[in-house]
Amino acid sequence: MTLVKDSPPDAAQPRLAAPGAAGRRRRGENLAGYLFMSPWIAGFLLLTAGPMAASLYFAFTDYNLFDAPRWIGFDNFTTMFDDPRWQKSVEVTAKYVVIGTPLKLLLALGVALLLARSRRGQAFYRAAFYAPSLIGASVSVGFVWRALFSDDAVVDRTQSLLGFPAGGWVGDPDRVLYSLVALTVWQFGAPMVIFLAGLKQVPKELYEAAEVDGAGPLRRFWSITLPMISPVLFFNVLLETIHSFQIFGSAYVVSNTTCGPADATLVYTCYLYQKGFRESQMGFASAMAWMLLLAVALVTAVLFWSQKRWVHYEEDTR
Repeated sequence: MTLVKDSPPDAAQPRLAAPGAAGRRRRGENLAGYLFMSPWIAGFLLLTAGPMAASLYFAFTDYNLFDAPRWIGFDNFTTMFDDPRWQKSVEVTAKYVVIGTPLKLLLALGVALLLARSRRGQAFYRAAFYAPSLIGASVSVGFVWRALFSDDAVVDRTQSLLGFPAGGWVGDPDRVLYSLVALTVWQFGAPMVIFLAGLKQVPKELYEAAEVDGAGPLRRFWSITLPMISPVLFFNVLLETIHSFQIFGSAYVVSNTTCGPADATLVYTCYLYQKGFRESQMGFASAMAWMLLLAVALVTAVLFWSQKRWVHYEEDTR
């Protein structure tokens, strides 16, 4: 005897949604997503994309903020390249980036290596070292820094006690830029935290095997630590280099809004501010802004090109 199982009634079978209903539901979900994204989209168009497009147009015009812009082609760029103060701003900025960025990263990596070891009060030390990164960009810290490096101030008196020549750094064209370098190095907390996160990901088995093979601390650091944290190092180098090109607040405040003395702290953005808002040459300032963007893009491209030689990712070892 063959038993035949009755098929379930049509009401019990799952029903497929009609194509039209599925499409309407998908469009409704997309609409909800765009509604949630609309504040960001509006902010991007009004505060980022719009001003960038306007500045690109102004870069080819003679515009003083009060009269209608007048198209002059590449005159702003040719005038810029012949401007001695523009050349000085490029020199000062390049010097600041080349000196300040490596020192900041070296200090951040050194402190991160010390904090990577388990010790008492570790959380307090991490917070204490990170705190300057939160307040370092404020105007009040700039005023304090200028007071510290002024004539007969704390730094000046300390130099005298140690036998070094006295004289405030703020008023010395040969030393005032180094006070800005000291300020940016003091704010090493952010890259330190990133380095610390990278160091925590290095397997301890590698250090144990290297120690068994007789590798010393320097050899372990060079052959294990640096290759393993090279992606984190690349990220910090890229980020801090871009930040260094954008220095403005500290130079403007420490120099008492003069970017001096003798243009010693005339970083690129400070000269851009002077041309745009003090001299009302907004077309020239827009051209400077786009040249800065191109310079940062070029440096970024070089860094990404060079990473193939010294950055090691996990995918490369598989």
